[in-house]
Amino acid sequence: MAFEPIPQERRRQILKVIFISLLLDLISFTFILPLFPKLLEFYRRLEPASTSPDTILNRILLGLNTYKQSFARPINNRYDIVLLGGALGSLFSFLQAIASPFIGALSDKYGRRTALLWSMAGNIASVALWVAATDFRTFLASRVVGGLSEGNVQLATAMAADISDDKQRGATMALVGACFSIAFTFGPALGAALANVSTVAANPFATAAGFSLFLILVETVYLYLYLPETLPSSRVNGSATESDAKKENTQSAKHVRTNSHFILNLTHFTFILFFSGMEFSFPFMTYDLFTYSSSQSGKLLGFIGLIASILQGSVTRRLHPLSVVKLGVVACAASFFVLGRLTTERGLYGAASLLAVATATVVTGLNSLSSFEAAEGERGGKLGNHRSWGMSSPRHLLPRTPCRVTASYDELPKADFIVGQLGRSLGPLLFCTLYWWAGRKVAYGIGGAGMLGVCALVFGGLQAPPKSIQKQ
Repeated sequence: MAFEPIPQERRRQILKVIFISLLLDLISFTFILPLFPKLLEFYRRLEPASTSPDTILNRILLGLNTYKQSFARPINNRYDIVLLGGALGSLFSFLQAIASPFIGALSDKYGRRTALLWSMAGNIASVALWVAATDFRTFLASRVVGGLSEGNVQLATAMAADISDDKQRGATMALVGACFSIAFTFGPALGAALANVSTVAANPFATAAGFSLFLILVETVYLYLYLPETLPSSRVNGSATESDAKKENTQSAKHVRTNSHFILNLTHFTFILFFSGMEFSFPFMTYDLFTYSSSQSGKLLGFIGLIASILQGSVTRRLHPLSVVKLGVVACAASFFVLGRLTTERGLYGAASLLAVATATVVTGLNSLSSFEAAEGERGGKLGNHRSWGMSSPRHLLPRTPCRVTASYDELPKADFIVGQLGRSLGPLLFCTLYWWAGRKVAYGIGGAGMLGVCALVFGGLQAPPKSIQKQ
C-alpha cells in the first residue's frame, strides 16, 4: 500500500492549525516558569511547620532537612526552595516519560486528533487545579495531572511529519521550533505580569492561572473545529502494491550514514542533562542573587526568547547544521562559566544572550543532522523521536498494519526515548541539588565542565554529511 499525497493547499491549512494551537499551548505552559520561586515561598508561608507539620509540603521539607543533616557543611534554609523547585521539575518530566508512550500508542491506534483532544482534556484539568490551588497539595496535583497528560508537542511533531515529505520535513520542524522561541518571548513576561493582578485572595496566582486556562480552552475548541486526522494510514492509496514498501525498505538499506544515531542521541542526552538543570535553576538563581521579582524574571526569559527568535530566522536556517550545533554548544559552555561568576545584571544579560544562542541552535541543528542520517523510509520516525523524545512505545501496544507508516511510533527505538526523558528528568533535580549543596559557583562550574564534554562530543564525534545527502 501507499499513501495519497496531501495537496499543498491542504497541507498549509493543517500547518496553520498546528502552529496556532502549539503557540497557544506553549504560551500557556510558559506562564508558570518565572513564578516558581514566589509560588513555593507562598505555600511555605501558608503552611508553616509550626502550625501544620503533617502537610505534604512540610513532609517534603522535612525530608530535605534530613538530607541536609547528612552533610557536615551547614546549608542555609533559603536553598530549600531551589531543591524543591528542582524536584518538581524532575517530577513533571518523569511523569511525561511514563505517559508519552501510551499517548503515542493511542495516536497510532485511534488517530493523532483523538489522542491530542484527550491530552487537551488532561491539560484543562491540570490548569483548573492550579486556578483552585489554595494549598500546596492542590498545586502538586496540578503538576502531576499536567505531567501525565502533556502530549501536545510530541503529537504536533508527529502531525507535522505525517503531512511532510523528505524535502519539506526540515522546514516543518523549524516551524515547530519557532513556536518555542515565540512562546518564550511573550509567555513568561505575560505570566509574570498577570501574577501581579490579584483577583482571588486565597490564591495570588489565580489570575495568571485563569488566563492560562482560557488559552487552553480556546486551543481545545480550535483543535476540535479545525484539526483533521493526519495519520498516514487514513489516506491509503489502494491502487499501490506491497512492492512499494519493499522498494522503500531497499532504499533504507542502501542509505549511507555519516553519524550514528547513538552518537547523535548521546550528544542530545548530555546536552539536555546539563542544559535542563541550568534552565530550571535559572529563575531561582536570579531570585537568590538579585532578588528578582516574577516580572523581572519574565522580562529576562522574554529577552532570551526574543534573541533566539531573531537567530532562528536569520542565522540558524542559513548555516550548516553541524556548524549550528558547534556554535550552540560553545555558547552554552561559556554561559555556564559566566553564570557561575557574574555579580552584575549586565553580566546576567550577557549570559542570557549566550543561552539564547544555545536555545536557537543546538536542538534544531541536531534534529537536522538526525534527518540527514535517516533514509526516506525512516526519516519521519527518527527525526520525530529525536525532536520530541516522547514518541516511542512498547511494541506490543502498537497496531499492526500491512503498510509502512513513515511517522509511526512503531519505528522509534525505545532506548532513544528513555535516554532523552532521563536527561530531562534528572537534570533539574541533580543540578538544583548541586546548587543547593555546593553553591552557585561550584554548580555552574561543574555544569560548564560537563558542557565542555558535550563540545568534545560534537567537535570530535560528529561529521558533516556528504554533499549528496545534504542536498536531500
